[in-house]
Amino acid sequence: MEDHYKTINNTAEGFFKDKGSKFISRLYYVETEAKVKQIQDMLRKEFYDARHHCYAYRINPLDVAYRSSDDGEPSGTAGKPILNQIYSAELFNVLIVVVRYFGGTKLGVSGLINAYKVAAKDAIQEANIVTHYLTKNLELYFEYPLMNSVMRMIKEEKLKILEQGFDNQCVIKIEVRLNDLEKVQFRSSKLRGLTVKTLENS
Repeated sequence: MEDHYKTINNTAEGFFKDKGSKFISRLYYVETEAKVKQIQDMLRKEFYDARHHCYAYRINPLDVAYRSSDDGEPSGTAGKPILNQIYSAELFNVLIVVVRYFGGTKLGVSGLINAYKVAAKDAIQEANIVTHYLTKNLELYFEYPLMNSVMRMIKEEKLKILEQGFDNQCVIKIEVRLNDLEKVQFRSSKLRGLTVKTLENS
């Protein structure tokens, strides 16, 4: 199982012009469909005089949701080319909106497909593409004499410590990549006196 995916860490803009029609593309990081709608509402106010607001998004690598819209353009000429660029770049948790200002000359089906494809691609090329890892958080509970063994495991497994507290009982919150989860849980079970709690992702 892949426990990582590509996404972006900035908002990017692209542009394409053909026969007077202008295609302005915006690329956003999104995690929910609610955020998609919020951005769409914002862009409809910003580009209130544009004829079309076409878009595509793909979110949630673990339970993929995607959608595209031609927003009045001929079927398959706008949303699908935008979505295909998201697939080509292997991106998740992104939304691309391409706003069109009509220039007075029809572009035809192939012209529209090319225009929306190039506008979407231009925005992707302007973005900072990063790798995100799918992780699970664990909380480790133990008494102080077990400290060296626990810290050795954390160091050898290259685990990220998120929080730690050493009062009456030691508590360490760690982040584990999904592909390493089973191995870490098995190794933890070998440490007598160590209690492990799996936390729900927020």
